[in-house]
Amino acid sequence: MRSAGGPLAGRVALVTGAGGPMGRAIALRLAADGASLALTDISGNRLASGCEAITARHPDTAIHAVRADARRQDEVREALVAFRGAVGSPDILVNVVGGIRGGALVEPLVGMSEERFDATFDLNLKPLFWMVNAVAPSMLDAGRGAIVNFASITYAGDGDQPEYAAAKAAVASLTRSLAIELAPAVRVNAVVPGLIRTSVMDNAPSAMVEAYTARTLLKRLGRPEDIAGAVGFLVGPDADYLTGVLLPVTGGLVAIL
Repeated sequence: MRSAGGPLAGRVALVTGAGGPMGRAIALRLAADGASLALTDISGNRLASGCEAITARHPDTAIHAVRADARRQDEVREALVAFRGAVGSPDILVNVVGGIRGGALVEPLVGMSEERFDATFDLNLKPLFWMVNAVAPSMLDAGRGAIVNFASITYAGDGDQPEYAAAKAAVASLTRSLAIELAPAVRVNAVVPGLIRTSVMDNAPSAMVEAYTARTLLKRLGRPEDIAGAVGFLVGPDADYLTGVLLPVTGGLVAIL
């Protein structure tokens, strides 16, 4: 258990989707590394539960949580005002929010509804857009910052989740664009997860999960803690010379667009 005096001591980390399995694991890792936490999630109950878990393990960590829909500019702005008053201006941003909202996890593009197509892009891109616009100016003013976005191994193209893959390809492209735009003060990188063992996998077709696991070199699904470790590295001092990087956390699978 690291905390005070850790590699992120004195930093303020904003984590979106902090109530979910990956967001919670990331928040726990950043707390262990000494950061103060600004946490947001669309579910107030999940957010409260996550804060309790973090406080139980890291009682000295400064935490402020705000329930917010990261797809909405007004809610993002209100959350940032609250965070700056409670724990300070974030100099770390981890954009976890994404995925497929409702419906089947697997659906071909031919015959897909416009509502599903639009909702997937909205969920995976709008939070990144609003959050970066909210926090990057203060990072630039301070001359320091680290942003981590979430792409996916599907970003190279996927026949099962074509609209999700396209949205994550956009995240990968925006990561590189932002790394160029915000350099040299702010580093911008992305993790590229493979299939991660979360509750979402309970609804995934078993054949898809088995086929993915068999293709990995490590012969297992990822864990939220695997993602948290990658994020902790990317925002920490050991990655000070890395920006514009897409870091695969996939058990050895490679995605090339």
